Amino acid sequence: MDITVAIVEDNHDIRHALEEIIVMAKGFELSCSCSTGEEALIKLPIYGPMVVLMDINLGGINGIEVVHELKSKCPSILFMMCTIYEEDEKIFEALSAGASGYIIKKTAPSKLLEAIHELYEGGAPMSSQIARKVVSAFQNKPGLNQSRSLEVLSKRELEILELLAQGLAYKEISEKIFISSETVRKHVYSVYNKLHVSNRVEAVNKFFGR
Repeated sequence: MDITVAIVEDNHDIRHALEEIIVMAKGFELSCSCSTGEEALIKLPIYGPMVVLMDINLGGINGIEVVHELKSKCPSILFMMCTIYEEDEKIFEALSAGASGYIIKKTAPSKLLEAIHELYEGGAPMSSQIARKVVSAFQNKPGLNQSRSLEVLSKRELEILELLAQGLAYKEISEKIFISSETVRKHVYSVYNKLHVSNRVEAVNKFFGR
């Protein structure tokens, strides 16, 4: 089954480029495209895409507000912020609103598609630049100690969680520790189950003792 994707982007050229990437890619289907937050609030519940690529700085209602508004109404929709901004405040506002991924717009098309697929499969993809900021923010919190809940993890699972915390994608982890991406995915799901979390951000949170 194809992954249906919606795009919310107010820049015509960027929106058109993202549409082309989705339309041309095998295994993906363009659900709808919106140029404003107001339009997104109307169309996304109707079309019900699996994944939404959401710009932050829209002209009226911004992307973070759209995510906050729709996440409770349409919990099955997965939101990935797609933006030029890397500010810590914007990152955490978006994640708090309900976004499950956060990538920057200069991400290569192949990496973008990989991130969408990872998000759909239960991951929480972030550009390496974004992941480093998230990890840094956790590390800089005073008094952080790894949670005792990590004791339930095997040595391999803890190793993979540490690599997730560094912002590595499944493929990068598989290459680093010489196992298949599918094996990495199975270990990640086991980590999520044992830590009672549902995505990378929550798992990293546990890793740093929050």
